[in-house]
Amino acid sequence: MTDYIVRGMAASNQVRFFACNSTDTVEKARVTHNTSPVVTNALGRLLTGGVLMGAMCKNDTDTLTIRLQCQGPIHGMLVTANSKGEVKGYVSEPQVMLPAKDVAKAIDLGVMSVIKDIGLKEPYVGQTHLVSSEIAEDLTYYFVTSEQIPSSVALGVLHNADATVSKAGGFIIQLMPFAEDKLIDDLEARLKEFSFTTLLEQGVSVEDIVKKLFEGYDVTFTDTMPCAYVCDCSKDRVEKAVISLGRKEIADMIEENQPIEVVCDFCHTKYSFSPDELLNFLKNGQV
Repeated sequence: MTDYIVRGMAASNQVRFFACNSTDTVEKARVTHNTSPVVTNALGRLLTGGVLMGAMCKNDTDTLTIRLQCQGPIHGMLVTANSKGEVKGYVSEPQVMLPAKDVAKAIDLGVMSVIKDIGLKEPYVGQTHLVSSEIAEDLTYYFVTSEQIPSSVALGVLHNADATVSKAGGFIIQLMPFAEDKLIDDLEARLKEFSFTTLLEQGVSVEDIVKKLFEGYDVTFTDTMPCAYVCDCSKDRVEKAVISLGRKEIADMIEENQPIEVVCDFCHTKYSFSPDELLNFLKNGQV
């Protein structure tokens, strides 16, 4: 199965929606970070929300980062996505041992920051308190308070008996400014009774879940794009991070006469720099 995002409009273009199947994406994150079931649920939901929000970006170079800082045993998570359906993330404590459904307990009180780098001088930063720590409701609250867009976010991660990911996905629906009150009231009533995860568990595709939500209204799917867990780290990028430490720090490392190892938080690839390589950074005036 290849993960994908669908985008479209519904109810005479009064609503736009983004929906995705993120099963392989979440499973790759689980394997990469060796997460416990409750952490797989939490990180999987945030990755799914992140990849959907990345699909909202307009330009190829736009990136979006969601940082969650919390008091629960997870301590924090970070997810980065772009407009091409690529997403990556990590969690501070991958082995929290709580029942898989206790995501709110694993996260507890905290703050969510959304950082959008869309080519302006400074990135846009929106910050909200977590309202339920279940992630979908927290993203819904973020859209309403920070972006003033009435939205509804649904996210789900399901497991096999061996703790691997059986299904994952989600949707974000957003009202257009001209949406009629009658439609808004109807959607609010529908969403109260609507369980994305139940339908996912029944094997319903994300397209059919969207159609079910908007039953009786017109639904148009405008495009489909692949999405995946992708880390774009490289030795060049890590080299820039090492150089940014400054002359004194690098000189101290050279003095120890041992190679230094830098590990990527997102994919755990290890990059090694010998004392000679570090010395070249100073000699070449790169620092």
